[in-house]
Amino acid sequence: MATALIHPTAIIDAAAQIDSSVAIGPYTVIGPHVKIDKGSSVGAHCVIEGHTTIGTDNRIFQFNSIGAIAQDKKYAGEASELVIGDRNTIREFCTLNIGTATPAQNPSSNGIGKTSIGSDNWIMAYVHVAHDCTIGSHTIFANNSQLAGHVEVGDWVILGGFTVVHQFVRIGAHSMTAMCSLLFADLPPYVMCQGQPAVARSMNFEGLRRRGFSPERIAAVKAMHKILYRSDLSLDKACEQIEALKNATPHAADAALLVEFLRSTPAHRGIVR
Repeated sequence: MATALIHPTAIIDAAAQIDSSVAIGPYTVIGPHVKIDKGSSVGAHCVIEGHTTIGTDNRIFQFNSIGAIAQDKKYAGEASELVIGDRNTIREFCTLNIGTATPAQNPSSNGIGKTSIGSDNWIMAYVHVAHDCTIGSHTIFANNSQLAGHVEVGDWVILGGFTVVHQFVRIGAHSMTAMCSLLFADLPPYVMCQGQPAVARSMNFEGLRRRGFSPERIAAVKAMHKILYRSDLSLDKACEQIEALKNATPHAADAALLVEFLRSTPAHRGIVR
């Protein structure tokens, strides 16, 4: 396993699958069920364990714990994994855990057997991603963002520093939280929120502009925001009007994503208002 890119003090299990182009820093420990693909780098003093798969061109900085078992008392060692995509940056002192058992493995568990992180994410220092979380691509998690178990995060989401997300909460694509936000409810796509607990403040218009949304498309998102948050409608009635907007203008294609998210929100949890 020794190569010029692996520091001699690193401890790497002989069964680990490490591409020859991977750089590994001093005193890092890598377990037997770890796979790291080409072009990735791992800094000093990291521990990568469990059934963990890491894709290409990831930059993992020093002092990270990746693939440790779930912080869940129900977890009893069942087979589960952590899967990380390509071109992610993971800064210092992050903790990324594997999933928990599926109901087929353990009837008392509601896990999905996997924690997954997509590609092109920017994960800053001290971020915690708990068991069974599903994270999309192109996200930014600022320092000390904390995700409890089973959280779902869509593409292009930005979490402000010290954001805390309750278990099973979903965060829709293109949404954003302000610093120190506390989420107990689902955050719909495009929405920007702030507070403890978080409340909706606006839509993430500046983020949409930066991603190349046309003025007409952004205007349609504004119209959806007005229906959802300014029209004093029930969630079902708001969905009906947003769907009507989608059918009325070609620039409201984003309405389908929003309506799908809203209709799949559990009634006991609700959305950030």
